[in-house]
Amino acid sequence: MTLATPPSSGPTRHRADPAGIVIAALLAVVAGILVWDASRLQANTVYGMGPEAMPIVIACGLGLLAIANLLDALRGQLPPRESADPRAVLLILGGLALLIAIIGLGGGFIFATTALFVATSTAFGRRAPMTDFVIAFVLSLLIYLAFDRLLTLSLPAGPLERLL
Repeated sequence: MTLATPPSSGPTRHRADPAGIVIAALLAVVAGILVWDASRLQANTVYGMGPEAMPIVIACGLGLLAIANLLDALRGQLPPRESADPRAVLLILGGLALLIAIIGLGGGFIFATTALFVATSTAFGRRAPMTDFVIAFVLSLLIYLAFDRLLTLSLPAGPLERLL
């Protein structure tokens, strides 16, 4: 018994994905900016790694992602993109704008990240804003305390943070 192979119509050609190429280029640009910015940091350490080490590590990761994305885009192997939900995108962008506004107006880290969390969870389809507010508030408070008390790093302080 012989197995018949299906007739082939020649080599299959994949079309390059222009959006994937643009994304790869943007990743490479961000990696380049990180390396450039890290090279301008003043290293006050005489031994070991200085403050420029981590941005360079992240830039290397972004560079690898850019190369992999470019190769997949040129081969036409990127997965098909889903259509964007404009409501979800606007909610997340609104949450980011609210985060910036609250911090800029002196509202502090806890309230700002709580607002971003609630907006993002709503954008992802969750319909329990009060529960999300409580979860976000507790998580933001714990993160603030961890950074402020344990790591002694300062986050934007508002009226609530000054009470702690």
